[in-house]
Amino acid sequence: MAWLFLLGAGVLEIMFTTTLRFVDGFKNIPWTIVFVLCTASCMFCLNMATRQIPLGTAYAVWVGIGAIGTLIIGMVWFHEPVSIVRNLLIFLLVGSIIGLKLTSGN
Repeated sequence: MAWLFLLGAGVLEIMFTTTLRFVDGFKNIPWTIVFVLCTASCMFCLNMATRQIPLGTAYAVWVGIGAIGTLIIGMVWFHEPVSIVRNLLIFLLVGSIIGLKLTSGN
C-alpha cells in the first residue's frame, strides 16, 4: 500500500508543478485552488508512504516520478525541446526508480 501512496504522491507532484504554469502569481484563483489541493494531497500521500518506505528511497522515487512526468508533459503539451539526450536521461531516471523499488526491501 505504501508504494501506491508513493505513486499517488508522484502523480500529484506532476499535477501541482504543471498547475504552476497557470496560477499567474497566485492571482488566478481557480488554478491556485487546484495547486493548493494537489500540493496538500501530495504531501499527505508522501507522508503515508514514508511510514513504511525508507525516507531516502521514498524521496528519490517521488522526485523521479515528478521529474519524469513533468518533463513528458512539458515536451508533449508545452512543446519543450525533445532530444535524444533528454530521452536517454528520462530512461535512466526510470531505471533508477525501478532499481530503488527492487532494492528497498518493501
